[in-house]
Amino acid sequence: MTAKIYRPAKTAMQSGKAKTQRWVLEFDPERPRTIDPIMGYTSSGDMRQQVKLFFDTRELAVAYAERNGIAYRVIEPHEPTPKKLAYPDNFRFNRIQPWTH
Repeated sequence: MTAKIYRPAKTAMQSGKAKTQRWVLEFDPERPRTIDPIMGYTSSGDMRQQVKLFFDTRELAVAYAERNGIAYRVIEPHEPTPKKLAYPDNFRFNRIQPWTH
């Protein structure tokens, strides 16, 4: 039983950073998923794939995994680089690069 601890990235459908501040402990699949031959549904007998535990800090998630004997790996979040220019900077009079159409 292994798990990964990570902080989710923001979704592509929103510009805000909602639901990205908490850390998630999610179990890795122990069995592969199977396809039902009649209906075509994907199923699995592994119930731990449905469990996601949310924590306020990374340390709380790691402490929970160690306390319950869960092997884990921590995936560090990718911090986005700040934008160099804002939109109004395109129209500044002292622009470094020439403005062309």
